[in-house]
Amino acid sequence: MKTHAEALLFDNDGTLVSSQDSVDRCWGLWAKEYGITAEDLARAGLHGRPAAEIAADLLPAGIVPAALARIEQLEVDDVASVTVLPGTADLLAALPGERWAVVTSATRRLAEARLARAGIRPKTVIAADDITRGKPDPEPYLLAARRLGVAPKRCVVFEDAPAGLASAHAAGMRTVALATTHDRSELTADAVVSDLSQVSVQVTADGVEIRTAG
Repeated sequence: MKTHAEALLFDNDGTLVSSQDSVDRCWGLWAKEYGITAEDLARAGLHGRPAAEIAADLLPAGIVPAALARIEQLEVDDVASVTVLPGTADLLAALPGERWAVVTSATRRLAEARLARAGIRPKTVIAADDITRGKPDPEPYLLAARRLGVAPKRCVVFEDAPAGLASAHAAGMRTVALATTHDRSELTADAVVSDLSQVSVQVTADGVEIRTAG
């Protein structure tokens, strides 16, 4: 794929960084603490959804706030296991700060901890704290476009999860899927790549030219 955009919007976990080991470990411990079976946890669908929605699906409303504080602390304490995915550093280094944003389902505290661990310093981050409806609703990506001052149709989204791709599609944005956490057969996008090492960019006077291979 070769296309031009005014802004590039990146999911974080599974797109820029690998946090799957941490997610599995922390949520597994959390589930045991709250008496949730592995089967129920798997059905809730961890990847690409805000923790608040997952907890609300699994627990009585009265204990959700405490449960959310617990899973956030577990994951923040586990950021040492987070690693940068291939191609991330080179791609972001080639982009002007005002041309890209991170759009994550994590809380801002967790997102900033993982990004800091990875050495990634975006000017714009949209986190779970900023929205009322998480992915697959379009709200997160539409908010990112507004913050950057770019029309949705002029944005390209990079995502690894079906929920995130659905969010981007609903926002009217073009998509590049990364087959880092899901099989390619599960990913509906304008282009599918193995990771960001298969994406190159060239900054132009009015945006960014994007090329994908794979």
